[in-house]
Amino acid sequence: MDTRLQMLTQWVRQFPGLEQAAPVAVSGDASFRRYFRVVASTPTNPRPLIVMDAPPAHEDCRPFVAIARHWHAQGVAVPAVVQEDLQQGFLLLEDFGDRLMLAELNANTADRLYQGALTELVRIQQASDAPDHPLPPYDTALLDREMALFPDWLLTQKLGISLSNGEQAMLDTAFACLRESALAQPEVTVHRDYHSRNLLIRDGTDTPGVIDFQDAVRGPVTYDLVSLLKDCYIRWPEADIARWVEHYRQISLDAGLHRADSDTFRQWFELMGMQRHLKAAGIFARLSLRDGKDNYLADIPRTVHYLIEASARQGALRHFHEWLSQTVMPAIEQTIGPAPAEAIPK
Repeated sequence: MDTRLQMLTQWVRQFPGLEQAAPVAVSGDASFRRYFRVVASTPTNPRPLIVMDAPPAHEDCRPFVAIARHWHAQGVAVPAVVQEDLQQGFLLLEDFGDRLMLAELNANTADRLYQGALTELVRIQQASDAPDHPLPPYDTALLDREMALFPDWLLTQKLGISLSNGEQAMLDTAFACLRESALAQPEVTVHRDYHSRNLLIRDGTDTPGVIDFQDAVRGPVTYDLVSLLKDCYIRWPEADIARWVEHYRQISLDAGLHRADSDTFRQWFELMGMQRHLKAAGIFARLSLRDGKDNYLADIPRTVHYLIEASARQGALRHFHEWLSQTVMPAIEQTIGPAPAEAIPK
């Protein structure tokens, strides 16, 4: 018996138009949160709404509510919070539908969809902190904690690789390089998971609906950009990525978010991507090993392939690149699956 669902149903039925609501599961995510759809019955216009179930023992709804209300007031396309019960961990939210950007990306749609997502990203990066929830900094401790997921969960626990002293030193050197670059970038508001599974296509607008923003921080200007353009769930040719990165550099420069030239901005982007992909590959392994969510394993070869491509362009990381290519990727191919196929052509 799903006690949480019973509690959620009872909670939502107290609101006008939802007295007979029967929540239907929409999705879960990589956390303990679950989402259900209900329909508010009105005489002329039935209105779908989303109910978030975030068990208080595992999830704190307060950052989500504070950021959602503040960003919404500043014009960011996040769902409106209709009702809340922070003690029980229930939220009633505006419904953006089910059209994930990932499912609609192809060679014909990519330019238009990314244009909308990049324009919205500038709006997010310009957002101020909510008075009741100042965003935490993307500081040294957080950057290091994220990168440590790669050796702790992927290398050691999933692949069974034991690092030699030399390999550990090489990894420490690479981490220091990535940390230094991240901390040197201008700081903006960072969504922290801005990719095609957290953006929803909406009718009548090219501005995507933005979800899963509760872990937002103040951090590097290229972080969300690399999450979007070097997406762990889809890969594009280098020529397209370069064009989109330069477009974003221009519009974010015009918005006053940085003063970087093309070469500097691209270097920030490449190194930031390596930090993120170290984190993501470790998280995917942890989701499988700790939480039983094995479907994320299929994204590890693509994610580590990004690391190999980016490190090949960094002379200071030559040994790291060779080790990834000769030791880590073969272990991934043997344990998890093959390296990714070619990127989607455009």
